[in-house]
Parts: sequence; structure tokens; C-alpha cells
Amino acid sequence: MSQPVAFVTGASTGIGFEAAKKLSEHGFTVYAGARRVGKMEPLKAFGVKVLDLDVTDDASMAAAVGTILEAHGRIDVLVNNAGYGSYGSLEEVEPAEGRRQFDVNVFGLARMTQLVLPAMRAAAQGRIINVSSIGGKMYEPLGAWYHATKFAVEGLSDSLRVELKPHGIKVSIIEPAGTQTEWGGISGESLLATSGHGPYGDQAKIVAAALASTAGAGMSTHPEVVADAIVHAATAARPKTRYPVGKGARAIVTLRRLLPDRAFDAVFWAIYQRIGR
Repeated sequence: MSQPVAFVTGASTGIGFEAAKKLSEHGFTVYAGARRVGKMEPLKAFGVKVLDLDVTDDASMAAAVGTILEAHGRIDVLVNNAGYGSYGSLEEVEPAEGRRQFDVNVFGLARMTQLVLPAMRAAAQGRIINVSSIGGKMYEPLGAWYHATKFAVEGLSDSLRVELKPHGIKVSIIEPAGTQTEWGGISGESLLATSGHGPYGDQAKIVAAALASTAGAGMSTHPEVVADAIVHAATAARPKTRYPVGKGARAIVTLRRLLPDRAFDAVFWAIYQRIGR
């Protein structure tokens, strides 16, 4: 059997970057896609092939998948990692920004999956690994659009897992907690720009500080740990359906399951206030 082929989206930094490296180290032919192609140059030292990819552009997605299929005739693993978090009160976030988050985090993921499925079905095997978030299990004030997209990824992935099982294709969801990437800082900055000076300003300052805290080692996990979970999902004979991963991920899932809504509201707002001051 020829070397298995993996395609990782959103691979310019963080989780996607580390996942591309680790999959290559585990014997995959790896293609990494992102808009910031220059950021992926270091991946070439690990044998990773880089592609220009915009998951809001159908032609870009189709071209990337076509390039891989033309070279190898197969895609064994798709890691849908491209995504971003843009925070702000629902009242103040422009509808266009809400739609863009869904375009990237949900519709881009869905379209990438559509494009690789014919080849996977023909091979009667494959893996779809969707990088969601612990934010698909919980919620935060001023994060309505972001959490809505991640809840959507959870539901989409669950349905997909059942409908693809007869075709030999496995679906797993990766649910990272805070990771040591640029994500938290960028999300906090967008939150303050949108809601930091209006009626939600007090909340915004607390939530932005909590988001920024994920950049440090104390409150978060190195993206390499999340990449390990992706490798397991890509290689295990019986991969898990879900991988809550990172500091606090399992505790959050457990609390969300056990606590009534208002109790969960109170616990997490108290934690955010403590972090944000």
C-alpha cells in the first residue's frame, strides 16, 4: 500500500502547523493549506507540501483537492482545522462578520469535506477530522457567533459520522481548550474593538483578558498536544468520536453535563472575572 495522504487546512500556525508536522513524522504524505503561504515555509523541512488555500473560495478549495488527487489519486485523511474566533456582543457585531465566521468555520469545513468524499467513498475508507473547540460544548458572553459556529460543527460532525459509516469513512471531532497560539490574543483584540467602549465594555474587558490568558503556558496547552490527538484520530484502528484535549477540557465537559444552566453560568463568570482582573 502506498504512503497514506493527509490534507490539513488552516496550517499556517498553531494546531494546523503542528498537526502537519506530526502527521509527516508518522509516515503520511502531508499537504498543508492556508492563505498565509509564507507562514508554512518551515513545514517544507519536514517534507510537508504547502498549498495556497482559502476556505471561503470554492475555486481555491477545488484546486487544492484537485492538485492532491492528481498527484496521488487519493486523500486518506482530511483535517478541517481552518477557523477563527471573532468576539463581540450580538448587538454590536455586524451581520456580515457573523456570516463570515460561519463561512470559514462551518461552510468552509463542509465544502472541503464534500470535495474529498468522492475519492474516499471510491476507496471505501478515509478519515474526516474536524477541529471544533471546547467552545462547542460551552459558551461565553460576547462570543455568540463563535460558539454558534462550533456548536454547528459538533452537530454536523455527528450526523456525518453516521451517514459515512457504511462507506468505511470515520469521523472524529477534536475539542481543544485554550492553546498557546495567537488565537486568544487576536480574539480579545477584536472583542475590545467591537464592544470595549459601549454598553458591554465592562464585560468585554474581562472576557478579553481571559481570552488573552490562553497565550501563556499556565492557562493553556501547547498546540503539539492537540496535534497528538489528531494523529491518534488519523491512525487508530478505532478512533474516538471526540477528543476533548488540553488543560481543563474534560473538567469543562463534565461540569457542563452535571450543572444546571444557571449554575454553569455563575461558575464560569466567576472564573472569568478572576482571570480578567
